[in-house]
This record gives sequence, structure tokens and C-alpha cells, in this order.
Amino acid sequence: MKDETMSVIGRSLFGFQAALQQAGSSFEEYLDKYYFRKWMGDTLYAAMALRTTFVTAMHQFLTDEGLFNLERIQMSPVTDPLAHDVEHIPNIHYKGQVYVMTHSMIYSKFLACHNPKIKGVFVDSPNIRLEIESPDRVQRGKYLIDFSQMDLEVRRNRGIDLETYLKEPEKVKKLLSEDMEKGMDLFERLIIHAMTQLVEKSEDALKTLGVVIEVPKQPFPRFACDEAKKKYRSGHEVKLGEEIKEQFFWITGLLRENYDLVYPYLRPEGKVSLLELTSDMIYNYDICAKSIVRDTGKQTPALEILSGAVREWIYEAIVERLLDNGVIPARPVIFEGNIKNIDELGGYGPFLMMAAKKNDQGQSTFPETYGGGIGVERTLYAICRGPELGKIDDITCFGKNPDSHQIYMF
Repeated sequence: MKDETMSVIGRSLFGFQAALQQAGSSFEEYLDKYYFRKWMGDTLYAAMALRTTFVTAMHQFLTDEGLFNLERIQMSPVTDPLAHDVEHIPNIHYKGQVYVMTHSMIYSKFLACHNPKIKGVFVDSPNIRLEIESPDRVQRGKYLIDFSQMDLEVRRNRGIDLETYLKEPEKVKKLLSEDMEKGMDLFERLIIHAMTQLVEKSEDALKTLGVVIEVPKQPFPRFACDEAKKKYRSGHEVKLGEEIKEQFFWITGLLRENYDLVYPYLRPEGKVSLLELTSDMIYNYDICAKSIVRDTGKQTPALEILSGAVREWIYEAIVERLLDNGVIPARPVIFEGNIKNIDELGGYGPFLMMAAKKNDQGQSTFPETYGGGIGVERTLYAICRGPELGKIDDITCFGKNPDSHQIYMF
């Protein structure tokens, strides 16, 4: 019996081809325009050369830092709920269970860092995010629904328990600030190493695309999110980029996903009000980047390429953040090794059981970490935009940009 899914796809392509014929075109002409010519062209050839150097450089750097490579997770009962809109989480039915496709490997990274002998992990991870199409049909150029991200997570090993978290805020703030600096230093050195490799090994590709890379120096310029928003209201990434000559810069303290650390979030007297939160209480960071046009020196608008943070690690704070972000509807009720209300928690039951786990001494085993993810295609797009490359799918063989195509062929 013919697979019904393939029959549905075939009927869809039949209708699309018929529409092309009615418009005076053909299916072959469409494939030539959007795929064959790109595959045969110098722009994609150069982009593939840059991608190879960029990804290889990151792998080598992270290996040399002592991080372990993690397998790719493409389906799980739980994935990153994200703080921005996507259409929905695609799912797969297998062996009587429903699994969701990976938005990002955030929870997998945390869990993989359990063993205290592990310094950290990294993975060139798959990400499927069905981004909502531009409502006014404007070509935004920066989104892919199927993309790669260099994800990494590093253990902090500070041993801060709930009592210390609640009763010694100054001590905790000092340690968290130190760890955030370590994370930002690691990412700066990673970017510097990767950009150095691109300049040294892929100069011909950069010339083909008509751009240059200025290898950055530490420290990168740094801006607090609340101050930037107060100054510019909207579009602060682009406007901050216009303030400086440097190609890479930081924005810190962005209130977003439930796992990016807010401290303090819990106090002995209760939760912190969201109205109290300022950027210096939010221990996360983004790197933004611009491209530099070779002939003119003109810089393109800045674009976020990396998001990361010191992570929530206290079980009680993890649960409250998930509740307050609307990710789970109720607190888990753990009793005699089971979760009474596991049915209410969606796919979060296994994760929360592991987050609540304690060793024989009654100490939490959930790892304290910092980390982040660097969009591979997003970074290459950000630093290579120019006379030859105008949108993110130009830098991919099979880029699925929600604003570029009605239907994807490959």
C-alpha cells in the first residue's frame, strides 16, 4: 500500500505545478531559478567554504577547551518552549508515544552535564522552529525553520544550595557575576578563534562575497538591555550597532526564557515582582554582529547571532519560572519516587524529576551551568551580507526561509 504521506505530498506538488503552468511557467523553470542556479553559482560555493571553516574551527576550539561532544537530539517528550512566537511544535507518533521535534537542545544539555567529572558539552544541534510567516509579506531575510546551532554548556561547580541562595544574596551575586564573566570570556575567545580561521583559510570566499572580517579583540563592547531599550525604545540591536565601529558586541540582561537565570527570583518572603527586575538581575547575554562591505567599508545592520546565560539550577526556582512563564500549569507533586500529577506536566515530568533529585547526603545533583547557542547560518548571514548575499537562505543549499517560498522542494 502506497504511503499516504507521500500521496499527500504528490498531490500538493501536482497543484503547485498546475499553478505554475497556468502562470506561463514550468516546474523545471522554478527549480532552476531557486535551486539549480544557486547550487551552480559562486556565492553558495563561497558560503559552503566559509561554513566548513567556521564549524570546524568551533569544534576544534571547544575540544581544546576540554568539552565533550554530545549526540544530536531531534525528538523528545520536551523541548525549548521559546520566548518568541512559532506556529507550533511539530510532533512524531512512535510506539504509542508522542514526541516533539527539537526547538533547541537546552534541556538535553543540562542533563548531559550531570556527571561532575564533565567540564561541559557541545553539539552542532538540529533545530526546527516553524517561524510565523511575515504578516505583511516582507522579506525579513533572517529566519530559517530548519537550522543548525552550535550549542554548549559548561559546569560551574559552585555548590550553592537553596539556603545559601535565599540567605546569602551578596555572596551568590558575586559568584554568579564571576561565572557570567567566565561564560562571556569563553564565547569571545570562541568567536575570535573562528574569525581568525575564516580570515586565514577562507579569504578567497570572503572576496567572492564582497565582505571583510575584522578579527575582534577582547573585551567586546557591552550594553545593558534595559538601558538600551530606554534610550532607543525599539530596534535597539541595530541602533547600538550604529554607535560603534566594532563588528561584534554584547547585549546583556534580557528577560526571556525560563531557564536563563534571574537572581534573586525567590526570597525568604516570596517571589520577586517582575516590576522589580532590571538587567543586572538577569544573568544572560547575546552577541550581535555586522558585516563589513569590502569596497566601501559600510557596515550592515546588527543581528543577534548568539544567545546564552548562566542557568537556573535551584529546583524551586526552576519550577516557579516554568509556572510564571506559562510552560507548566501546576507544581509537580513528588511522592515516594513518583509524580502524582505527571499528567498535568506534559513532557516536563521526567525533566523535573531529575531536577529534584538529591544524592545520599541530601544535596541536589542538578548541575549548575552556563552556556549558549551560536546559530551557524545566522552567524554566516550576519557577517557575510553584502553585494552578493541578501537573505539567509542564500547561504544554504536547502534553506527554508518562511518568507521566501510558498513550498519547499528539498
